[in-house]
Amino acid sequence: MTTLFHVDAFADRPFSGNPAAVCLLGAPCDDAAWMQSVAAEMNLSETAFVVRRPDGDHDLRWFTPTTEVDLCGHATLASAHVLWESGVIAAESRVRFHTRSGALVTRLVGDTIELDLPARPVSSTTTAVGVEHLGAPEIVAMFDNGHQLVVEVSDAAAVRATAPDFAPLGAAADRLWVVTASAAVDDPADFVSRSFGPRYGIDEDPVTGSAHCALGPLWADRLGRDEVVGHQISSRGGIVTVRVHAEAVTLGGRAITVARGELLA
Repeated sequence: MTTLFHVDAFADRPFSGNPAAVCLLGAPCDDAAWMQSVAAEMNLSETAFVVRRPDGDHDLRWFTPTTEVDLCGHATLASAHVLWESGVIAAESRVRFHTRSGALVTRLVGDTIELDLPARPVSSTTTAVGVEHLGAPEIVAMFDNGHQLVVEVSDAAAVRATAPDFAPLGAAADRLWVVTASAAVDDPADFVSRSFGPRYGIDEDPVTGSAHCALGPLWADRLGRDEVVGHQISSRGGIVTVRVHAEAVTLGGRAITVARGELLA
């Protein structure tokens, strides 16, 4: 039997943050085609598949509606939340996932889930094929790390005004596109962002943990401190705290289960 959960991650209330489907598998499964079909049926930015290992850790895979991905922060946060909330793992115990990006450790600190992910620092670039399709006004800098193309614009208003042409943008580069700027003075966060992944079947991702693996180091260096707060200003919105280490970042956020059931197919 596969138990299915619908979880809002990086959310402090229902119907905000980034929704993920979490499938708790009763036995190991290598049928990637079936998992991809489930993810397409769920039609969320990511669907996570979790199975317990003999050593007590868990294997974790992530699928968008169209492809398997190497790293997904919000669905990892959602998966850990499900394991604690359902009593599979005690609240005082860490959850260790084995993934295509290596071992990922999560822990519960009060009502906040902390997630250790590999840092993905960016380097400045003067070329980003397809950036003209991003529809970002007032570009001031561009960065690349092989996973994300990060485009800095003048201010938060320019981030909100970004209006991509998704079809040519998705064809232009095998990257997640991220637009960022300093937060407005009335925003308690340090920076704002939006993320676009039409290449992966996600026009706009509501809150993107993996993007903060790049944004955290970028803004921490810019601001001269180790901990920063990001506000992803999609229509749903979400807050991500980022603590930067030498080769890793610790993301912090909350999660809420909004539905659960059984997968019958």
